[in-house]
Amino acid sequence: MTSSGPVSTDALFQPADIVWTPVSPRLAAARLTVAAIVLVPLLVAGVVWAVLTGAAAVWIAPAAVLAVGVWLGWLVPRQVRAVGYAERAEDLLIRRGIMFKTLVVVPYGRMQYVDVNAGPVDRSFGIAAVQLHTAAPNTDASIHGLRPEEAARLRDRLASRGEARLAGL
Repeated sequence: MTSSGPVSTDALFQPADIVWTPVSPRLAAARLTVAAIVLVPLLVAGVVWAVLTGAAAVWIAPAAVLAVGVWLGWLVPRQVRAVGYAERAEDLLIRRGIMFKTLVVVPYGRMQYVDVNAGPVDRSFGIAAVQLHTAAPNTDASIHGLRPEEAARLRDRLASRGEARLAGL
């Protein structure tokens, strides 16, 4: 066995000749909306508290909440752009992460069933998630932020590919 030198860690998460399908940018809007639902009341309560007490040190709390909101406004769109999936002949690849990268490879023959789900926020933004279930209990094979028609297409395609691989055993 010969080695052609060290392998870049980026190459681990970017297999050759793979065309990644990105998720909908609506996922970023949905995640930022959830963050706003949590952060805006905290910000308002912090400002009211600071105004009522008159203490300058109390302004640290609303400033911290505002800083978290700005940071999330910068981070979440980048995280969503890093999510993608690719269908290959024998398996499905799912990637996510910027700093902590993850690449999940799910062989079609290992899939037991496929779920499509969408909560109230997802539905209001016109997105859904596809969850793949395998025999491994700790497999995190899910793709969030798909348009409903793409989620349905992917569900049907993955289910049929999984059945075909199982039938071939």
